[in-house]
Amino acid sequence: MSSADFTFRQFVVRHDRCAMKVGTDGVLLGAWAHVPDRGTVLDVGTGCGLLCLMLAQRYAHIRLVGIDIDADAVVQARDNAAASPFASRITVSHTSLQDYALQGRHDGQPCAMVCNPPFFTEKLLPPDARRSVARHADTLPFDELLDAAETLLPPLGTLSVVLPTNAYNDFRRMAVVRHLMLTRECFVQTTPSKAPKRVLAAFAHCPTMAERASLPATEATHLCLTENGSRSDAYRNLTQEFYL
Repeated sequence: MSSADFTFRQFVVRHDRCAMKVGTDGVLLGAWAHVPDRGTVLDVGTGCGLLCLMLAQRYAHIRLVGIDIDADAVVQARDNAAASPFASRITVSHTSLQDYALQGRHDGQPCAMVCNPPFFTEKLLPPDARRSVARHADTLPFDELLDAAETLLPPLGTLSVVLPTNAYNDFRRMAVVRHLMLTRECFVQTTPSKAPKRVLAAFAHCPTMAERASLPATEATHLCLTENGSRSDAYRNLTQEFYL
């Protein structure tokens, strides 16, 4: 296996042409997110296509649409999908979420959306230009992601994301304004002694009071990635379908 490959149980991801590589955040979201058993799921900022591949493995009857503004990433995501057992169910398009929403759901209304969004808002950006675009929230501000979710998702359709904890409260406040109600959250810490730095969160589109009333209580959990210097049982159980 070369450094350009990341091998999972049922597929291989090449990420040498992508600004953002396969990482823990993406793997966690792909293993944690719940989507309907059928329908179309939109992966926003698909990168190398990791989330599309993971969800295609988990849900045998869904269709995945990945979109990205990076042309090289789109080519690589298409190649990764084509080389996988799920090629017939994955489409990758070179477009922004903003344009995708304006074009009127040209691949069919998604029943769910997933996104590992760019979240750096500081003016000091990472030095590599493409990596900066992939990581910096100027290319996909939270409000525009949430606006698109409100536009694209049907009632009770879900948006699942992974966020830094220091951006989570702002994201939640912006979501509520757009009728996106928190249904699940999982705070992720690297070791038992460290505070959580990431949050996995899912929001349901509830444009009416009846839909909000139908939601169960928010599922709130914690996940510690390591214990005694090794991968924790909880982390292992969550990702066991994927990691070798």
